[in-house]
Amino acid sequence: MQLKIMPKKKPLSAGRVPLILLLCQMISALEVPLDPKLLEDLVQPPTITQQSPKDYIIDPRENIVIQCEAKGKPPPSFSWTRNGTHFDIDKDPLVTMKPDSGTLIINIMSEGKAETYEGVYQCTARNERGAAVSNNIVVRPSRSPLWTKEKLEPIILRNGQSLVLPCRPPIGLPPPIIFWMDNSFQRLPQSERVSQGLNGDLYFSNVLPEDTREDYICYARFNHTQTIQQKQPISVKVISVDELNDTIAANLSDTEFYGAKSNRERPPTFLTPEGNASNKEELRGNVLSLECIAEGLPTPIIYWIKEDGTLPMNRTFYRNFQKTLQIIQVSEADSGNYQCIAKNALGAIHHTISVTVKAAPYWIMAPQNLVLSPGEDGALICRANGNPKPRISWLSNGVPIEIAPDDPSRKIDGDTIIFSNVQERSSAVYQCNASNEYGYLLANAFVNVLAEPPRILTSANTLYQVIANRPAFLDCAFFGSPLPTIEWFKGAKGSALGEDVYGLHENGTLEIPVAQKESTGTYTCVARNKLGMAKNEVNLEIKDPTRIIKQPEYAVVQRGNTVSFECKVKHDHTLIPTVTWLKDNCELPNDGRFTVDKDHLVVAEVSDDDGGTYTCVANTTLDSVSASAVLSVVAPTPTPAPIYDVPNPPFDLELTDQLDKSVQLSWTPGDDNNSPITKFIIEYEDAMHEAGLWHHQTEVPGTQTTAQLKLSPYVNYSFRVMAENSLGRSLPSEASEQYLTKAAEPDKNPMTVEGLGSEPDNLVITWKPLNGFESNGPGLQYKVSWRQKDGDDEWTSVVVANVSKYIVSGTPTFVPYLIKVQALNDVGFAPEPAVVMGHSGEDLPMVAPGNVHVNVVNSTLAEVHWDPVPLKSIRGHLQGYRIYYWKAQSSSKRNRRHIEKKILTFQGSKTHGMLPGLEPFSHYTLHIRVVNGKGEGPASPDRVFNTPEGVPSAPSALKIVNPTLDSLTLEWDPPSHPNGILTEYTLKYQPINSTHELGPLVDLKIPANKTRWTLKNLNFSTRYKFYFYAQTSAGSGSQITEEAVTTVDEAMASRQVDIATQGWFIGLMCAVALLILILLIVCFIRRNKGGKYPVKEKEDAHADPEIQPMKEDDGTFGEYSDAEDHKPLKKGSRTPSDRTVKKEDSDDSLVDYGEGVNGQFNEDGSFIGQYSGKKEKEPAEGNESSEAPSPVNAMNSFV
Repeated sequence: MQLKIMPKKKPLSAGRVPLILLLCQMISALEVPLDPKLLEDLVQPPTITQQSPKDYIIDPRENIVIQCEAKGKPPPSFSWTRNGTHFDIDKDPLVTMKPDSGTLIINIMSEGKAETYEGVYQCTARNERGAAVSNNIVVRPSRSPLWTKEKLEPIILRNGQSLVLPCRPPIGLPPPIIFWMDNSFQRLPQSERVSQGLNGDLYFSNVLPEDTREDYICYARFNHTQTIQQKQPISVKVISVDELNDTIAANLSDTEFYGAKSNRERPPTFLTPEGNASNKEELRGNVLSLECIAEGLPTPIIYWIKEDGTLPMNRTFYRNFQKTLQIIQVSEADSGNYQCIAKNALGAIHHTISVTVKAAPYWIMAPQNLVLSPGEDGALICRANGNPKPRISWLSNGVPIEIAPDDPSRKIDGDTIIFSNVQERSSAVYQCNASNEYGYLLANAFVNVLAEPPRILTSANTLYQVIANRPAFLDCAFFGSPLPTIEWFKGAKGSALGEDVYGLHENGTLEIPVAQKESTGTYTCVARNKLGMAKNEVNLEIKDPTRIIKQPEYAVVQRGNTVSFECKVKHDHTLIPTVTWLKDNCELPNDGRFTVDKDHLVVAEVSDDDGGTYTCVANTTLDSVSASAVLSVVAPTPTPAPIYDVPNPPFDLELTDQLDKSVQLSWTPGDDNNSPITKFIIEYEDAMHEAGLWHHQTEVPGTQTTAQLKLSPYVNYSFRVMAENSLGRSLPSEASEQYLTKAAEPDKNPMTVEGLGSEPDNLVITWKPLNGFESNGPGLQYKVSWRQKDGDDEWTSVVVANVSKYIVSGTPTFVPYLIKVQALNDVGFAPEPAVVMGHSGEDLPMVAPGNVHVNVVNSTLAEVHWDPVPLKSIRGHLQGYRIYYWKAQSSSKRNRRHIEKKILTFQGSKTHGMLPGLEPFSHYTLHIRVVNGKGEGPASPDRVFNTPEGVPSAPSALKIVNPTLDSLTLEWDPPSHPNGILTEYTLKYQPINSTHELGPLVDLKIPANKTRWTLKNLNFSTRYKFYFYAQTSAGSGSQITEEAVTTVDEAMASRQVDIATQGWFIGLMCAVALLILILLIVCFIRRNKGGKYPVKEKEDAHADPEIQPMKEDDGTFGEYSDAEDHKPLKKGSRTPSDRTVKKEDSDDSLVDYGEGVNGQFNEDGSFIGQYSGKKEKEPAEGNESSEAPSPVNAMNSFV
């Protein structure tokens, strides 16, 4: 017997013929009903009714329960396999099976561990008609491991920087739920700036001072075991630049420190994901979650679009402040490229996520149970789909069908088992397994060969009550084998149903679409097959509908008054209604001011809180009706002062005159808030290409409420309007309805077309693609054409997808090509594009420059000439010529380091160039290479040249040793760069007196092989200044200077000191002291008499600056000093203690010793400026020395 699936509803033809439900024979399923009386004597193969999930995660703290329930007649017995082998539960005292069930209970609470029972379990339910099997149940205990102990250093960062706080929870089973809280278990606030990523990390697009806290704590909640694990708190401190300056100013220079800026704005960059593109794979039916989190200042905003498509409506949701895009019930059609755009005031970036939707197997047609009569035909069909396509395999009673006992009535044809002339022995349970790499489906379907007369399972004389004018459904559940046919009759006399208002369902139910009063009566259901007939009667009553004939009405009441709402109900007299009052869809307040009687609701002493919507609901057992009214509570209020503000948004946007390239938009202005509207701004959104982004369309005067808008082809337009007055701009209006313009051919071609080769034998043609708005229609492509510029070849063309590059292979090296790129779509081509010229790929040059020769200009400069390389040999764009040159090293230097080659490049087609910065008196080698876009060509033969001698550098060091009364010895090191052969040294020197005046200059020549020289017959106790330099045949080099002093004559020094011990000097000093004492006494007396001493006042007001104290220890005059006297004449001009002067301390010219550049020379070259500091400009102040005068110097100044 086969079951034919009937339409849900089948109208009957007019006439007085019986209404017969013909459930004809065809391949379908007939489930044996679970009616207890039927099951008492009806054999049935096992059917799995309940089982544990495929991936079964258990709580290790509780007993393990693995469910397996099945039905069948006779009741099935149960067995289990574990990891593919028989699981003998009798041998394990901890494992028991529930009575009359296959459910396993493993008692691990008393002893044992859950890990011991991990594995793959499968249940088999078996009786004499076959065996059904469960899914493979993978049992794993849940895990909630502790966080690894770690020491987290405090994080200190500057205001405005980005930050990512990692969570990295322990790996649990199932994965935990992540959230961030503080020490008080309060969730941390999140926003567009601060948010938690899908991986649990906490992302800050930019930090603010209020982000400073010491208790950023990541929590992992393991729901299966109801446990929460906590990460160590993370301390974050955000400091401003001023705070940073206070902290580290002592360690930073001005440029390092004050150059920093607080809150430096920057464009967005992505914190996650990384790079410009990534891939995502998701399974069909799951939730696709795509995430983009960006940092920047100001905080970036995230937008999402799908390239070449639109986001599915009703399945797309934005989470986490639009940083996460979720698509539920994802399907293969959702595959493609999704683009997230991060944007702030400084710029925008995007990231493309390529989504591939795979699919575990899913049913197209699962096999259904077959109940057949002996000798009938039937089929089991198992059709599934997936990505990749699943493999279908069959089992019979849990055994692969290839090794199952043979059945002559059975034939396998791929996903179908065909049965012919079945017998009772053909009864069995078949399993269909559809599997691919992402999962599997397992379905049990039995073939039960029965011979049963019709049975009607609906209770006899069932009463159905229906409200008039509503559908009525009369049940007639039946069973029989072969499948019975169903007929319905009305009335005791068996009058057949013949009106077309009736319909039949495949389960035998009779439908009366619109029940009327005359539909009341007794209906008889008759079931027939070749083994017999059964019938059953049911009764139908039609009731009047419940109606509210007096509805509550809208009321406006002043505070403190009483209001009454009326609600009168009419209903069927056999039904008892109940009337309920609601306020704002909730129960009435529990307040004595509310009174409800049969038909009224009364509210006394109305207050502002009583305003709202009041609803009267009338219910019966069959229907329900309601009616509502609004109560407004008012009170007299003074007239408010006018409010001046920006306008309210426009509303009631309407599109009319919709043409291909234009539409008229009209709107109603909002309140201008007492400031006239000056203009309206119209923006548009392209929901197809740039959903969520609004662009400026046009502006119209404030007196206009319509606008004719020009449109582009193939754009899904939405419009919004903003009003503007003198106070500012309103919020945008609600978006208008969408208007999709017709597609058209592109009206422009791609820009920036270029042709450059990446290899010697190809031509890479690139262009800037059109955006979605410019495509003007679906199916955007590009026609790329090319041909050689200097040939007679025809254009070669190829049409490519919406890409930005095409590579032409097999081209000759560096040949000019003419190129054009034309846009096209499903409608047609864009206008003829412009032709641009490009070149195929370059190769390295083949020839070196020839006829290279060098002309030495001077000791540091040489001119190089060469012949150009022929253009054909360059094989690319000529970049220039590159000269490699190097100086020959001595054998000792060559051993120490590699020869350093210098490179000088001359752009373009130049054939000569200058080599500056050469070292004098050196041996050089050079060669030249031509350069193109690919690289350098071969080198020309080496050319050798020598530079002439130059002037030497200054001697490396000069020091003065062994000073005596009349001699000084000079020692020096030769110049570090002689730049030739030294011919001699020149020493010039001159004395300097105590007023820094320079004496006559002495010029002395010293042989080049000397490094020591003694000067004799010098004045004692005299300072000399020395000028020393070396010479080559090219001239004199830089000089080094030094100063030194001959020693003092002891006899003269003693005479000067003895003057302080002479008797006459002591007597003079005593007389002066006595005279001063007498003057002080006289002044004291005069003051006591009231007089004043004007001389004393003047002395106090004008103290003599020339008076100097005397030193008590040696009787000499104290040192005279001023602010500038202590300054050295120049850095390094004084002789250090070791009498050595380095080169860098003595390279200064003689001008340094004068007044800036004011120092002058006589005609003979002697220096006539004073050897002094800035005091030279103040001769009236006397001869002041820059150092303390000794007695010897004092005597010299008198001579």
